[in-house]
Amino acid sequence: MSAKVYVGNLSWNTTDETLRAAFSDAGQVLDAIVMRDRDTGRSRGFGFVTFADSASAQAAVEMYNEQELDGRRIKVTLATGRQP
Repeated sequence: MSAKVYVGNLSWNTTDETLRAAFSDAGQVLDAIVMRDRDTGRSRGFGFVTFADSASAQAAVEMYNEQELDGRRIKVTLATGRQP
């Protein structure tokens, strides 16, 4: 079962591809997306990485939380579902 992590405090320069590459050491990345403003296309400063399994997602939190990516100290937590 796949699992997703939230990545906050991203640099404006971080792309989907650099996010995927940065997190690939934690496990198999199924998807990596930097959230963008729908009007300007500019990064909103956070994104999500989906892993093939929950063990990889947990490893990503342990490996990357409070680490530097593209010059910014990022926050990594397990993503929670949206509340209805």
